[in-house]
Amino acid sequence: MSTYTFTVQDIYAEPYAATPQLTAKLRIEAGPELVVHAIALHCQVRIEPQRRGYAVTEATGLQALFGERDRWSQTLRPFMWMQCNTTVQGFSGSREVNLPLPCTYDFEVVGSRYLHSLRDGVVPLSFMFSGTVFTKGVTGFGVEQVPWDCDAPYEMPVGVWQQMMDLYYPNTGWIRLDRDVLTELASYRAGHGLITWDETIGRLLTAEREVQR
Repeated sequence: MSTYTFTVQDIYAEPYAATPQLTAKLRIEAGPELVVHAIALHCQVRIEPQRRGYAVTEATGLQALFGERDRWSQTLRPFMWMQCNTTVQGFSGSREVNLPLPCTYDFEVVGSRYLHSLRDGVVPLSFMFSGTVFTKGVTGFGVEQVPWDCDAPYEMPVGVWQQMMDLYYPNTGWIRLDRDVLTELASYRAGHGLITWDETIGRLLTAEREVQR
């Protein structure tokens, strides 16, 4: 089986996509004797939270995901962030290619909740590659699989994620609510003569803080 080396050189916020997207700049190296016609590339991207430390303010936001901090030695485990695909054009030797990383701000997604809780530093990522390689064979085309052990670590600055969300959701975010809860919330808003959803949620949070005093 041929050997391939994948390196993540950079990740940046894609400013012109229709939906929130990061772009990973990959470098793929193949053996010097290999002529690659194309690669149907698949990638699983994992977040490895155990590879970094956390400030007190970050730990508070991560409690719902990982439990109390004294349990983190057992609960901080890698988890899947996304799966993505691209097609790599033909090359020999090496080639650089952009891998689209579609993102969401949906707080039902574990990755979004984790990233929202971070203030600075890096996000430890692991890219795990698979797919089909079309090469020049004895009778024309040859077909082989990307080896299972092709992966690449990358430490993405938290600021890259924040920049992307500022591009697509400037100073805002969103959560999905059950329809019955949304109906009750709308009734509360109308009954109290509130104008915006921010004002409505703010009123409820203020009332909760007063109860806790």
